[in-house]
Amino acid sequence: MAKTSVRSNGKTGKRGDKAPGNGPAVSRPLLIGAGAAFALAFGAFVLVTNNTAPPPSAIGGAFQLTSHAGQQVTESVLLGKPHLVFFGYTNCPDVCHTTLFEMSEILRALGPNANIGAIFVTTDPERDTPQVLKDYLANFDSRIIGLTGDRAQIDAMLRGYRIYAKRAPGKEEDYSVDHSSAVYLMDKNGHFITAFNVGRKPEEAAKDLQRYL
Repeated sequence: MAKTSVRSNGKTGKRGDKAPGNGPAVSRPLLIGAGAAFALAFGAFVLVTNNTAPPPSAIGGAFQLTSHAGQQVTESVLLGKPHLVFFGYTNCPDVCHTTLFEMSEILRALGPNANIGAIFVTTDPERDTPQVLKDYLANFDSRIIGLTGDRAQIDAMLRGYRIYAKRAPGKEEDYSVDHSSAVYLMDKNGHFITAFNVGRKPEEAAKDLQRYL
C-alpha cells in the first residue's frame, strides 16, 4: 500500500504524487537574471534621487550689496581673481569666528601680494550693519570684505549661492541664525569651483589655492 502525505492545503495524497502548480515552471537562471536587473535599476534610482547637491553652474549669480566700508558692491567684485566666499554673522558663537580666522591664516600663508580675495556675507542683515561688520572684521585679514544689505537683497544672494540660513527661535535681540558653513572657492570669472576646505594646515590650503591664482 502506498504511503500518504499531508499537503499544505490539508488534503492527503500519495507520496510521489506531483504537487499542483500555479503555472509554468521558471528556470533558476532566469530568476537570478531578473533579480540582478531589478537591483541595478533600483540602485540607479536611489543614486539619482539621493543626489541633492546642486551642479556647480547652479551656484552663484548677480547680487547688489553694501560693503563694510559703505560702498555698493555687485558680483563684479569677484572678477579678476579667485575668491573665498563665506556666509555667517557677527553674533555667531563659534563657527564664523573660527572659519574667518582659518581663512585669514590661509591668506597670510599666501603672502600679501597674492592675487586672491575673500568675502564674508552676513546672514543676519538686521543686526550686521556696515559699521558692525567693519568692527568685527578688524580682527581678521584686511583682504576680507564684509557684505550686508536689506533682507530681500541678502535672501536673493542666499538663494543664488544655495545657502541655508534660518533665524532660530529666541528673544527679539538675542537670537542665533542657523546657516550653512561651507566656504566656496570662486574662480577669477566669478564661477563656482568647489567647496574649499579651510580647516587644515594653512600652508597646505595655500598650496592648493596656488593652482587657481
